[in-house]
Amino acid sequence: MAMIKIENDFLIVKAKQDGAELTSIFNKKTNLEYLWQAGKEWAKHAPVLFPVVGQLKNNIYFCNEKSYSLERHGFARGLQFAVSSPESDNMGFLLKSADSTLKIYPFHFELKIIYSILENKLNVKYEVENSGNEKMLFSVGGHPAFKIPLKENETYEDYFLEFNKNEFAERWKLQNGLISEEKEVILNNANILSLKKSLFYNDALVFKNLKSDIISIKNKKSNHGLHFHFKGFPYFGIWAAKDADFICLEPWHGIADSVNHNQQLENKEGIIHLEPGNNFSCEYSIETF
Repeated sequence: MAMIKIENDFLIVKAKQDGAELTSIFNKKTNLEYLWQAGKEWAKHAPVLFPVVGQLKNNIYFCNEKSYSLERHGFARGLQFAVSSPESDNMGFLLKSADSTLKIYPFHFELKIIYSILENKLNVKYEVENSGNEKMLFSVGGHPAFKIPLKENETYEDYFLEFNKNEFAERWKLQNGLISEEKEVILNNANILSLKKSLFYNDALVFKNLKSDIISIKNKKSNHGLHFHFKGFPYFGIWAAKDADFICLEPWHGIADSVNHNQQLENKEGIIHLEPGNNFSCEYSIETF
């Protein structure tokens, strides 16, 4: 498994060709690893979500009067990307449509992922090109998991999330991975969410249209943590596997099917419509401290 690395005076960042997945964000100044190291509770670090985000109803969607099957979060995370020659501060990955993808997703595309570092900040950019002759329908998103606690003398409950704006944030409850019609208020004109493992016993916290564009992971015992910047993403997920020592901060352009969805891809909430020859891009960044 090929591993690619970039490094500066502050960070060492690693990713693998399989899924173009980040595997390490190490801060040389704090001497801390910030990314979850794929333990037994969840064997991933930061999968790329494409061409769907979340669960499809019955794992099936319809497009141009044909039915197709896709697993949760799509296929990109399970495929090997091509790698451009890495420079000291950035590395690029490329996935193109192929016969194998066209059987389950009938669109020609190029998906580029660029990881770049500047001082203590890692930037993650997704670029999608419609390389076909018809309108392309897709979603894209990130799923990075961060270690909590960062140090051995800390506990999960020492940590909290700080939103950069006060939120009236309602969680859309999940039913077998699908968006239900039930909501639950998580933040009521507040910006601090205390962390405890039971918060995720009923699956992810799914939000729509947060006012905030920065969520920080902080703790009560030290000054170490990170700022997660995600401007422009209309959906956001926060998740952890049961009783695991991590938290996922997930910026999404797209969302799981609703329980009442008709499974037509063109009608899917959050789906992006991209004309032939056009490009779509989005990015988020992780600032460690």
